[in-house]
Amino acid sequence: MGIIKRTVSAKSNRSAVTIIAEGNRFYGDTTVSGKMHVDGFLEGTISSSDDISIGKTGVVSGRIRARQLFVSGVLEGDVICEELHIERGGKVRANACCQIFTLDPQGCFLGERRLPEQPQAFSLPNDDVPGRVERLTERLGFDSGTELIDSLPDRITLTGKKA
Repeated sequence: MGIIKRTVSAKSNRSAVTIIAEGNRFYGDTTVSGKMHVDGFLEGTISSSDDISIGKTGVVSGRIRARQLFVSGVLEGDVICEELHIERGGKVRANACCQIFTLDPQGCFLGERRLPEQPQAFSLPNDDVPGRVERLTERLGFDSGTELIDSLPDRITLTGKKA
């Protein structure tokens, strides 16, 4: 009787977990086929079809694409995910594109968050900018771009109440 059976598949049904332990530093682009947990330092791009978590001692600087992202450490860069969860002590400075966003009262988020189905922020291409500005201000009923900007309020206050 042998230890290894011939009928056992080499593939496991469980997903792998990649761990970058505290004290380790990685630089570059990383693609993982399962979950990932970072307690060390990673600078670059991380891509996963599963969950990524950044532990209390973890620092990630770069771009992350994942299904769910849990941050208890520090993240700076760009994020594309279905769910972003900033947990107690987590600090995120990023542009985030996510469907679900949660922020613990003792977490920190500095950046921009948009929904995946939202169009990109309004921007004018470099070609023919004066002509496009003129057409836009004309369509909105202003004589010039300066008049449009001057008509904006000095201060906007956001509340949780729906209008």
